[in-house]
Amino acid sequence: MEYILSIGTNMGNRQDNIDSCVKAIGLLPNTIVLAQSPVYETQPIGFAHQQSFYNIAVKVQSDFEPNEMLGACLGIEAGFGRIRQFKNGPRIIDVDLIFAQDKRVSTKNLTLPHPRWQERRFVLQPILDLFPTGTAYGFDIKGSLDKIDGQGIMMVK
Repeated sequence: MEYILSIGTNMGNRQDNIDSCVKAIGLLPNTIVLAQSPVYETQPIGFAHQQSFYNIAVKVQSDFEPNEMLGACLGIEAGFGRIRQFKNGPRIIDVDLIFAQDKRVSTKNLTLPHPRWQERRFVLQPILDLFPTGTAYGFDIKGSLDKIDGQGIMMVK
């Protein structure tokens, strides 16, 4: 199954965090990183008094079921030492499961697509780089991106 993951960081060496996270994803059993967006520097949302984020999107192919992929993402975050101190606060790494192809899931622990994917430029712009037609698995990435005002974003590399 193909997955789209959104990765963000605003603590420590942000580029190293991104690179190490993508490497960790590629080391998961029966999982291949198929594509990676450019890195974007983005303004924090919610809690504004913190360093800007680096964000990317990756497309992966994996034998994992969605709940297993969620567990893998949480495990990678834990391996980086992520501590959730408060909502929208600084983080060493954040790995969000955005899409599992066109699957829709709604459980206590997992909602797919991610419930706020249409509201966040830092999620949509990198995904658009992976899907230049503007759609991903039937979801309108370009149309959703066009509806967002603000939320500064700048390509790093």
